Amino acid sequence: MRFDREFRRPPNVDGAIEALRAIVRETGPIRLMEICGTHTMAIAKSGLRALLPEGLELLSGPGCPVCVTPAGAIDAILRLSEEPGVLLASYGDLLRVPGSARGDSLLRRRSLGARVRTVYSPVEALAIAEENPSLEIVFLGVGFETTAPGTAACLLEARERGLSNFAVLSLLKRTEPALRALIAAPGFAVNGFLCPGHVAAITGARAFAFLPEEYRLPAVVAGFEPGDLLFAVWRLACMVRDGVPSLENEYTRVVTDEGNRPALAAMEAVFEPSSAVWRGLGEIPESGLAPKEEFAAWDAEKKFGFSPSPAAETGGCRCGDVIRGMLRPRDCPLFGRLCTPADPVGPCMVSGEGACAAAYRYRNL
Repeated sequence: MRFDREFRRPPNVDGAIEALRAIVRETGPIRLMEICGTHTMAIAKSGLRALLPEGLELLSGPGCPVCVTPAGAIDAILRLSEEPGVLLASYGDLLRVPGSARGDSLLRRRSLGARVRTVYSPVEALAIAEENPSLEIVFLGVGFETTAPGTAACLLEARERGLSNFAVLSLLKRTEPALRALIAAPGFAVNGFLCPGHVAAITGARAFAFLPEEYRLPAVVAGFEPGDLLFAVWRLACMVRDGVPSLENEYTRVVTDEGNRPALAAMEAVFEPSSAVWRGLGEIPESGLAPKEEFAAWDAEKKFGFSPSPAAETGGCRCGDVIRGMLRPRDCPLFGRLCTPADPVGPCMVSGEGACAAAYRYRNL
C-alpha cells in the first residue's frame, strides 16, 4: 500500500501542481528534458504533461536506443541479412525499424525469407548458435548502459564455450557523451534534466554529476511511477528557481551512488569506448561501446565488414529533431498522417520507447 500511495497515486497532486505554477510565475518559462524512453512512455501514460502549468515544458531527449540508431546502420544490417548462412537475432523493436527506404525492415526481410529471429535476451541468441552450428548467428546488441552488461556477459560466455559461429554487432551507446553533444549543439535551451533510472541503476547516480558540476544544470535521477515523475519535476523547478543546481537521486529504492559493480566490471572487461553515429546528433566520439581486441573473433563488425553509410536518411522523417527536443512529435508533418505505428516512417513511431509512439498512443505530446 505504501508503494501505491506514494508512487503510483501520490497524494495532494493539486497542491504540487499549484506549487509548480507559483514557481513558473516567479521564474518565467522552464524547459526540462527527460532522457529515457521508459520515462517518455510513463510521462505520456500518466498524463503528466497535461497537468503541468503553462510555461513549464517537458521535452523528450535521446533516450530511446532504437530511435537513435541511424538509418545507415539499419541499411547495413539489412544488407547483412542477405548474407548466406547468416541468422540475425535481436529485440523486437529493432526488427520493425525501417532503413532509408520506407517499409524496408528486418521484419519485411524475414517475410521474404531472411533468417531473422526475435529474442528477449542475448542468452537466447547464444542458444540459437549452439543449436545451429552450420549458421553464423549475429546478435544485434542495441541499447544504452542498461543492456550493455547483458551483452558483455554474453560475449564472455561465447568465448568460454568457444562458440565460433556467434558474434555481436554492437550498436550500444553511452549516455554521457550524447548529453554533452546535445548541450553543445546550436539551439540547446533546456534548464534541467530528468535522468534515466534504468541507466543510473547500472552506472550509479554519480554518473550524472557532470550536469550540475560542469554545466550548471540541475539533474534528478527518477523512477517511473507518476509520483516519481511529479516529484522529480518539482525538484528540478525548485533548483531552477533557486539558482542552485545539483544532482539528486529520487529513485533511491533502486539506484545507488556507485551503481551495479558486477555489471560495470563485465562492461569494462569486454567493451571500450568508440566513436558512434547517433540519429539527430551525428558522430559523437567515445559514445559507443565496441568489443575489445581480445573479442575480435566474436565482433560482427570485424567479422563481416560492417560499414554503414553516414549519409543515409529516412525520407521526410523528423525523428532526429524530436530526439534533440527541437520538435514535438505532433508538429512533424508526417505524424498521424503518413507515419503511424501500423505504418511507421521513422523509429520514433516504431519503438515502445519512442516519443512519437507515446504521443500517438496517448495523444498528449
